[in-house]
Amino acid sequence: MTELPELSGKVALVTGASRGIGYGVAEALVARGDRVCITGRNEDTLKEAVDRLGADRVIGVAGKAHDLAHQSEAVARTMEAFGRVDFLVNNAGTNPVFGPIADLDLDVARKVFETNVVSALGLAQKTWHAWQKDNGGAIVNIASIAGLAPSPFIGAYGVSKAAMINLTQQLAHEFAPKVRVNAIAPAVVKTKFAQALYEGREEEAAASYPLGRLGVPADIGGAAAFLTSTQSDWVTGQTLVVDGGLFLNAGVG
Repeated sequence: MTELPELSGKVALVTGASRGIGYGVAEALVARGDRVCITGRNEDTLKEAVDRLGADRVIGVAGKAHDLAHQSEAVARTMEAFGRVDFLVNNAGTNPVFGPIADLDLDVARKVFETNVVSALGLAQKTWHAWQKDNGGAIVNIASIAGLAPSPFIGAYGVSKAAMINLTQQLAHEFAPKVRVNAIAPAVVKTKFAQALYEGREEEAAASYPLGRLGVPADIGGAAAFLTSTQSDWVTGQTLVVDGGLFLNAGVG
């Protein structure tokens, strides 16, 4: 990013943002003038992302999303570097298994919920107490269409995303009127995380999408930018489905 706009005065914390959807979100927020803290597990990959986004406006904090110490550090570092944290985008997630939920190892299920749901709640609590409770802001949770309907072979992931959608509503009710809380439910987005769902068969996978293609991280970045902007000031507790029209095919034989 060679030309950056004037600073907006706003600051965001985006988790799981060294690549993929999280990076797309961070890129969209930086492009409109926000300063951003991004998190990710790999310090080297995170540093590369910071350099690409612009180290004068972006910092990185490496760690695992479900680790409480890492959550506290991410919020503290954001406040220390930028003096505020207006927006939280909970994007970090995991889906370590692919198969029937009937055979799912329950320890794996716990890991999925710890990373996808409990970490989002923990960070929402921390940004609320650090800044948003007194100053307002917005939270965006990256859910999935798997949380809206059964998804064969990624059942635990889908159940966790359904929980995240309900968490979004709970937080929106409790944090109002100071903080708006919404979710985005993407269909398949072309990232390393979702690669198993389309690799080697992208044309076939995209054929069922009315818009004729799979998603890209910028699609979700644009949605997150909207939900953290003044244009969405009267929107809270909602789940924005960003699916290329996939759900239009529901019930069509």
